[in-house]
Amino acid sequence: MKKKTWKWWIAVALTALLSAVALTGCSTTDKGEGGTSSEKTEATNTLEKIKQRGKLVVGVKYDLNLFGLKNPETGKVEGFDIDIAKGLAKKILGDENKIELKEVTSKTRIPMLNNGEIDAIIATMTITEERKKEVDFSDVYFMAGQSLLVKKDSPINSVKDLKKGMTVLTAKGSTSAENIRKAAPQVNVLEFENYAEAFTALKAGQGDALTTDNALLWGMAKQDPNYRVLDETFTEEPYGIAVRKGDKELLQVINEYLKEIKENGEYDKIYEKWIGKKPQQ
Repeated sequence: MKKKTWKWWIAVALTALLSAVALTGCSTTDKGEGGTSSEKTEATNTLEKIKQRGKLVVGVKYDLNLFGLKNPETGKVEGFDIDIAKGLAKKILGDENKIELKEVTSKTRIPMLNNGEIDAIIATMTITEERKKEVDFSDVYFMAGQSLLVKKDSPINSVKDLKKGMTVLTAKGSTSAENIRKAAPQVNVLEFENYAEAFTALKAGQGDALTTDNALLWGMAKQDPNYRVLDETFTEEPYGIAVRKGDKELLQVINEYLKEIKENGEYDKIYEKWIGKKPQQ
């Protein structure tokens, strides 16, 4: 038998190496007729990412009765915004339970949206020109107006009754703080991390009134009948669902969903369930 030279062994090794590379390439790229890749393709937009993930991630409030409040008995978050969010999950994924509800505050919601922690904000968020620079908004899904929450026996019956030296409480990062400073520049404004803390402070005597949208104040008054909401509103607060700038496909689906539930009566049912009356047409 003829002795193999070192050149022969190198040729054999190179041939084996090239064959292995070719086989590896076929196994990863050739799926065959009707075959599917085991790896998902990179999603090009948020809507596709939601579908690939199989779950809609929404930023909601945990501290606002009627809109988004965590039930201490069940541990579930409940409210108007939550029902809207679940309906959106059903629209996109066919199942209202394919959803994750992440807690946001007025201060954290836009940063959490823009860094990708959540897909959308459904958290009593007023549509403003300033916010439109940072996010894109859906059509209006709830119309509120800013008002005041005071003790039942309070002499305050209008924003005009706020006097110099009085203190009004609200939440950080909200339009409420800006609006009350314009409407009553003579008062002290004390801001808290969220409305639950502000309401606790009001009950502790740290302020004369609490201000935010009347829809949120109704929930607080429902929790404690020693407080009342003024009939007067001094702003219009149109709520919108916020998405990241440029998320056109997701925004289109959201607006289609809002239109559908208003046309089929589902919106009225959600509104009456939480607000206790039919929405104004």
